[in-house]
Amino acid sequence: MGYDRRKFISFLGKAGIGVVVAPPLLSSCGNTTTPSKPEALAEVYLTKLKEVVLKNLAPSDKDDLLLTEGLEYHTIIKWGDPISNSDTFGFNNDFTCFIPLDKNNPKDGLLWVNHEYINPLFVSDFDYRAYENPSKHRTVEQVDKEMYAVGGTIVRIKETNGKWEIVKNDPLNRRITAQTPIQLNWDSPIKGATTVKGTLANCSGGITPWNTFITCEENYDGFFGEIEYEENNKEKHRTGWYGWEQFYNYPPEHYGWVVEIDPKTGAAQKHIALGRFAHECCTLFELKDKRVVAYTGDDKNNEHLYKFISSKPGSLKEGTLYVADTINGKWLPLDWENQPILKEKFKDQTEVLIRAREVSKLLGATELNRPEDIEIDPVTGNILVTLTNNKEKNDFHGSIMKIEESNGAFDALTFKASTYIAGGEENGFSCPDNLAFDLSGNLWMTTDMSGSSMNKEDKPYMPFKNNGLFLIPRYGKDAGKVIRVASAPRDAELTGPWFSPDGKTLFLSVQHPGEQTKDIKNPTSTWPFDEDNIPKSAVVAIQGDLIEKMNKLSELETE
Repeated sequence: MGYDRRKFISFLGKAGIGVVVAPPLLSSCGNTTTPSKPEALAEVYLTKLKEVVLKNLAPSDKDDLLLTEGLEYHTIIKWGDPISNSDTFGFNNDFTCFIPLDKNNPKDGLLWVNHEYINPLFVSDFDYRAYENPSKHRTVEQVDKEMYAVGGTIVRIKETNGKWEIVKNDPLNRRITAQTPIQLNWDSPIKGATTVKGTLANCSGGITPWNTFITCEENYDGFFGEIEYEENNKEKHRTGWYGWEQFYNYPPEHYGWVVEIDPKTGAAQKHIALGRFAHECCTLFELKDKRVVAYTGDDKNNEHLYKFISSKPGSLKEGTLYVADTINGKWLPLDWENQPILKEKFKDQTEVLIRAREVSKLLGATELNRPEDIEIDPVTGNILVTLTNNKEKNDFHGSIMKIEESNGAFDALTFKASTYIAGGEENGFSCPDNLAFDLSGNLWMTTDMSGSSMNKEDKPYMPFKNNGLFLIPRYGKDAGKVIRVASAPRDAELTGPWFSPDGKTLFLSVQHPGEQTKDIKNPTSTWPFDEDNIPKSAVVAIQGDLIEKMNKLSELETE
């Protein structure tokens, strides 16, 4: 028979977890399922839990992907690998998620992977450092290579004899790049267009309740620049770091959105109603009436946390976008029609959404320290938001913020904000980035110390050495402790943790190893140790006894 959620909550409460609410199935960045077993299994589960021995991996500056005892990995796909006769895997892979083709078979499905940005030294054989005015020495062919390397990849993967492998030339394998036509999900054109060219700066993402991929455009202004506004609302173009606008006249306003992609067809749309800024991720929750709540953060110093509440079932267009006042615990509407202060400066709702950052500051939203990934705790229903750091404000190690919506209602307009856990030497981690809950409700976390700051004697990050993957158990003697379970190769960060439906595999990206390389013949990393000794981002499958035991609750059968 099926489980009784009320009994299960009771079981968790007796285990000392302090449950407030357990929401239904969550669709978010790394949140693939929720604990779902009855009270009768409590004793069995806690017995199994005693078998788990968690060993804290020591910080390391070694150029390798190191795993704690009970874990092992194999590489699924890396930069440049063919996925078909015409396409190859992109550069700097970030977020990953997996949708099984058959819900009854967790070992065969589609893997989506973001490709966030490029390093021209590797991608287009162009060294920016070699020229005083780099743009005068580039070619359109080089820019085309760079535009192909970002966006995302859909690839079919299967697990056979315990190993995940791509299905080469599968008809569902495809690339979405900075040149792929994408529709705008909005009634008004933006800069004269209803279909725009490409997606880029793809950082994190999620899966919708209707099983499509979500990918988020973060640091978009590095590619085609940005439009800034003077006091009289006069537009001024700020050049992007890559300078693509010198080769292609694509307006900056076409980027900085949340993008939805159909896994089967590759058809994509940008959701204007969710606002324009440096989206790290977009975490969705479906209410009982099928309306959708979407949480998303602006990953930049002194920017904001947002929430969209749809007014119609299954819509990411009809509804209201809110920004968080975490001091007073209020969600403030970015609503041109009903906010006189907005009508004074902006001409319509479209402009409000395009200039969401300015609007949020005008409304009095709280400035935060780089809000990045967002996950909904499957046991308590609390929203966890990683605040990576803000060096300008002497916050070098960041923290995780907890949002408790009033009465546990995700469409509430009031909430309570507090610190869930702070980074620093005392807790053993710095600069939290991506989060994922496993099937038993344990929290997994990656960190994002910049390559230019790691392993430097004069920097505050020296004690942590390379970036890592951490586990915060919910149960047992180690409950609440931060335990390092993986260490990244040199210059790299670990991103996009996502569990397979059966909880036996953790998909994880190893992004930008060797990022500080200045001479391609002498890279700062050579992971994953190919014959050419060039560092390559890759997606790995982490498996082993530790993961299976931590997810043991998912394997206990009901009668």
